[in-house]
Amino acid sequence: MDDVFRALADPSRRALLDRLNDRNGQSLRELGEGLDMSRQAVSKHLAVLESARLISTVRRGREKLHYLNPVPIQEIADRWIGQYERGRLASLSRLKRNLEGSTMSKPEFIYVTYIQTTPEKLYEALTDWEFIKEYMDGWGPQSTWEVGSTVKWKMGPDGEAEELGQRVLEAVPGRRLSYTWHTLQPMHREMIGITSDEEWEQAVKERSQVTFDIEPAEEDSAGVKLTITHDGFDGPDSKMLESVSGGWIMILSALKTLLEGGRRLADQH
Repeated sequence: MDDVFRALADPSRRALLDRLNDRNGQSLRELGEGLDMSRQAVSKHLAVLESARLISTVRRGREKLHYLNPVPIQEIADRWIGQYERGRLASLSRLKRNLEGSTMSKPEFIYVTYIQTTPEKLYEALTDWEFIKEYMDGWGPQSTWEVGSTVKWKMGPDGEAEELGQRVLEAVPGRRLSYTWHTLQPMHREMIGITSDEEWEQAVKERSQVTFDIEPAEEDSAGVKLTITHDGFDGPDSKMLESVSGGWIMILSALKTLLEGGRRLADQH
């Protein structure tokens, strides 16, 4: 956490984070445009931010794209203010994102977090319903987790697991899990504020997908690195993209807490 505070203390690094908040997935060249800094200085600042895990990078051909990783900031919020105002502030934060919305050139979300656990235990937490229902508050996927198998989705602790057309795309224990996401459901219409029948008919056709990549952390003491990529959206104005953008941050934070010292479900099996 000290690395995060040190990284945020510099105004130039905060400016780079602001640029990624406005438009995620930028190259070094794009991030440096219009700034009174040399390319080398921008690169050094980005290295500090990446070391603090405030950004993550993904190779796209010859380009190295940079993505804002809000998980460490969410963890700070959980520690310092979450225990007092968690529910109210989470609601206000979601409202703020929905009202302001940021236009992204690349319709995808990439988050990275480091968890003190093993790849096997993390994969189990992503596929075992007893784990999933804890950090997703009774919502979430249920499946046999074989490639091509159905992924049913439970819409809340009191709901039944529903067949919503989701399928497992990849399943490599301890390494990678990918499945198609559900479409917008009737219960979402009022939540995301779609009043036009024509807009709703178009929105419910969208089918995105989510992928979890698990790999050893760069430092042995850091456990494992989890990268979650949610993509396949119709465009930057996607209502589904808008809907899931805040949710994954909260889910990853809860998953990390559970695996690092929260309720140990594996001990109850």
